[in-house]
Amino acid sequence: MKRPPAIVRSMTTLMSGSVLGQLIALAAYPLVTRLFSPSDFGLFNIFYSYVEVFIILATGKYELAFPLTADSREARALLRFTRRLNAVVSLLLLTAIALLVVCDALPGKTRALGAVALLLPPLVFFAGSARIHSFLFNRYQRYRPIAVSAVVYGAATSLAKVLFGLSSRLLPLFAKAGLPSATVFGQVAADVSYRLRIRRLPVAQAEPPSRAAALAAARKFRNFPLYVLPKDFISSFSYNLPFIWLALYFDNAVVGLFSLALTFTFRPVTLVNADMERVLYMRVCNRVAAGRPVCGDMLRILLRVNLLALPACLLFFFVAEPLFVWVFGGEWAGCGYYVRWLLPWCYVSFTSMMLSFVPNIFSTQRMEFLFYVVLLLLRVIAVVAGIVFQSFRLAVAAYSLSGLLVSSGLLVWYIWQLRRHDRRVAGERR
Repeated sequence: MKRPPAIVRSMTTLMSGSVLGQLIALAAYPLVTRLFSPSDFGLFNIFYSYVEVFIILATGKYELAFPLTADSREARALLRFTRRLNAVVSLLLLTAIALLVVCDALPGKTRALGAVALLLPPLVFFAGSARIHSFLFNRYQRYRPIAVSAVVYGAATSLAKVLFGLSSRLLPLFAKAGLPSATVFGQVAADVSYRLRIRRLPVAQAEPPSRAAALAAARKFRNFPLYVLPKDFISSFSYNLPFIWLALYFDNAVVGLFSLALTFTFRPVTLVNADMERVLYMRVCNRVAAGRPVCGDMLRILLRVNLLALPACLLFFFVAEPLFVWVFGGEWAGCGYYVRWLLPWCYVSFTSMMLSFVPNIFSTQRMEFLFYVVLLLLRVIAVVAGIVFQSFRLAVAAYSLSGLLVSSGLLVWYIWQLRRHDRRVAGERR
C-alpha cells in the first residue's frame, strides 16, 4: 500500500489533535452552558478579549521567526529572548492590573470582575509560552507534541469548567471566576506538556546562548515586532471590538449569545487553520529556499480543503438556530442569527488564514499592515453604527461584512505574491 505524502501525514497528525480537543470541548459545552449563564459567558469574553490583545505584546510575534532560524543555536538564542520578553511583559501587566484592582479603576465592564482580573497576567504568560513552544516544535516539524498539547488543553479546560460550574452552585464567586480560572488551568496544562518534551528537540543540545547572541537573534528578526506585531495587534483589537467597546452599551446576556456564536463558528476553523498553516509554512519555506515554484501546489491544496469546507458551512448556515437551542438550551435562542452573518466571513477567512505566513517569507509585512488598518477603520464604523442606532445585530452584521471584504482582499494578495515568486523562478530557469 502506498504511503501517504509527508504533508498529508503532518496535517493528519496536527488536525487529529485539534479535532479531538474540540470534540472534548463540544462534549462539555451542553453541560457548561447550563452551569453558566449567557451573562457569565459575556463577562468572560470581555475578559478574554484583553488576553488575546496582550498575548501579542508578550511574545513580540517572535515565535513566528522560529521556522526561519538558520540552526538550533540561533533557535535557542531566540527562545531565550522570547521567553524573557514574555515573562517581563506579563510581570508588568500583573503590576498594572493589581494597581487598577486596588484603586477600583478597571476599565469598562471588567470592573465587575474585581480581583478575578488578576488572572489575566498568568493567562497571558502561559498562553504566550505555549505559543512560543508550539512554533519551536514546528521549526523541527515535530507535530505530535503540538497535537498532544491541543488535546491536553481541551480536556483540562473542559474538566475545569465543569468542576467550577458545579462549584458555583455552592460558591457564587465561581459564577464569575469559573470560566477564567478554567482557561488558566488549561493553558498551564498545555504549556507543561510542551516543556516536558523540549529536551528531546535538537535545540536542547545546542550551546547555551549568551546575552549577546539572544539580542543578535532578536535584531535579526526585528521585522516581526516592527511590522507583524502592529498588524496582529490591530487585527486582534479590531476582532475584539464587540467585547471591548460595543459591550459597554448592551447587556452581558446579548454579548454572551454573540460570543457563543463566534466561538462555534471561528474556533474550530482557527484551530484547523493554525495546524495547516504550520505545515504549509514549512513547506513553502523549503520550496522558496530551494528556488522551486509554489503557487500551483498551494492552490491544489486550498481547492481540496475548500471542497470539504463549503458543504459544512452551508449545512451549518441552515441548522444553526435549532441546533444551538437543542444542544445548549433555550437560553441560547438567537445565536443562529449571528452565526448566519459570521459564516460567509468565516468561510473566506478559512482560506486566507492558511496563507497568512506568505508576507513573512517574502518580507511584505508592511503592505499587509495596511489591510489591517483598513479593517480596523471599517470595524470602528460598524461599532459606531450599532451604538448610534442601539442595535447590536446591526453592529454584528457590519462587523462581519468588513471581515469578509478584507479577508477576500488578503486572499487575492497572498496568491498574487505566490504567482510572482513562480514567475521569478521561471525567469531564472530560462
